[in-house]
Amino acid sequence: MLKTKKDFIDCLTNLITPLKNYYTPGKAGIKLGHFEAVYPEETARMEAFARVLWGLSPLWADKKENTEFDGIYVQGIINGTDPESDEYWGEIPKSSYDQKIVEMAALGLALILAPHKVWDPLNDKQKANLHKWLSQVNYEILCDNNWKLFPLLVNLGFKNVGASYDEENVKKSVEKCHSFYHSNGWYHDGKTDQADYYIAFAIHFYSLIYAKVMEKDDPENSRIFKQRAELFAKSFIYWFDEDGSALAFGRSLTYRFAQCAFFGACLFAGVKPFSIGVMKGIISRHLEWWMSKPIFDNAGILSVGYAYPNLNMAEHYNAYGSPYWSLKAFLFLALPEDDEFFRAEPLPLPPLEKLITIPEAYMTIQRVNGYPVALTGGQWANWGMTHTPEKYSKFAYSSRYAFNVSRTTDSMYNASPDSNLAFFVDDRVFYRRKCIEHSMTEDGTHYSKWSPCRGITVDTVLIPTDNGHIRRHTVTCDFDCEAYDTAFATPLGGGGEIHGGGEEVTFECEPNSNLIYPKCEIKAVKYCFKKGTTTVETTVIYPEK
Repeated sequence: MLKTKKDFIDCLTNLITPLKNYYTPGKAGIKLGHFEAVYPEETARMEAFARVLWGLSPLWADKKENTEFDGIYVQGIINGTDPESDEYWGEIPKSSYDQKIVEMAALGLALILAPHKVWDPLNDKQKANLHKWLSQVNYEILCDNNWKLFPLLVNLGFKNVGASYDEENVKKSVEKCHSFYHSNGWYHDGKTDQADYYIAFAIHFYSLIYAKVMEKDDPENSRIFKQRAELFAKSFIYWFDEDGSALAFGRSLTYRFAQCAFFGACLFAGVKPFSIGVMKGIISRHLEWWMSKPIFDNAGILSVGYAYPNLNMAEHYNAYGSPYWSLKAFLFLALPEDDEFFRAEPLPLPPLEKLITIPEAYMTIQRVNGYPVALTGGQWANWGMTHTPEKYSKFAYSSRYAFNVSRTTDSMYNASPDSNLAFFVDDRVFYRRKCIEHSMTEDGTHYSKWSPCRGITVDTVLIPTDNGHIRRHTVTCDFDCEAYDTAFATPLGGGGEIHGGGEEVTFECEPNSNLIYPKCEIKAVKYCFKKGTTTVETTVIYPEK
């Protein structure tokens, strides 16, 4: 198990060393593949360059650490911010929502943690170029979500190196963070119902960096951010499996082990919602779980995907360097070697309740057979994201079995709709998308009204049980139709049961539909609904380990 600071440094080194062969001649970018994201190729190269800094900057914070990347990043920053260089990162048009704005945050962190590596080696002109290029973050119109916090890190970086910074924009970023706050430590990622990993590895992550850096200059906001993180941790820990994995839910899952970055940020900021040993255990097991999966290509480069390379599940904003956002998990490397964290023994998860409700995330979390299952309803990404229904709208999500992403919807095989009531109408598969109505009770029961397609309305009640859950569907349809109430996708021959008043069937899924298992199957109950209103009840029993 990862225990000492050297163990964690070796883990990081193994992750980034294969990148050395792929830097551009001027070192201001990394070329890792040939597929495209929604932004230009030159931006993808810059993104890959910048995201390595999420790991390098905490490592460099210990001034004793020298790496093979030191000179690379000095040269890359010089060329990337020099308008006369062939590798200049370019001007950012206003209202462009340019991806480079996202990557500025990593450079801001480098100025905060490691100015001796990325600022002090520059001459006056080069410093001016870097300052001017990063200052664009203060003038652009940003997405009204976690993007609003990128200026926070950039300006704190400027402040740290004694450069001019936009103090007013720092205040605006802090106020915007407060505006996202919901309750019990939970934020929402902008004006949306989403409450996914962006709450942990973005909003809390950035606000905890602020809390640490500004605890003397702004003690009140620092206290608030730390207090919220402590509250959040009490429910977020339920997203983690005893084997080290975490709940597969929502967007940007190709960032993989950034799932545990929140706990590293807590350690960095001195927030201790649990014992150091428990927090170390979460981080150690999580990293080890990911390192045991085939997430690298043959050159040792992190792939786009989840537990294996999989472009089908990716967002339109995932380029070949995007997975290196996962290096946020290593923020705790900024702690000194004699810190208690590096001396502590990794401990198991503390005793956890078998069921809790998280109203802020529209979730009931069950812990059955050692892994978390989230019963859900109500979340929806209200913008054109890839595979939104699969990532937010299923009845249940788990760490152990992840979820499926449809390839096409012309058959159950191709759609592979796990944890759904999937209707087969006009040679197409339809399932729950945005809920028309949704509510949940204190005992963890969920109600939703939804319509898979025109002419069909469903009222669904999800009732948690000791080893699974019950689904009660009242289906009102204008025509006769068939539907499949489906369980988790499991490896071929996997466990779990599903029972109901219809025909019990098992079907294989299109290869590479599931995020963890390249080949899987789904157990289901097939119902034939007559025109009118019918109520059915299905019992789902979760697979054992």
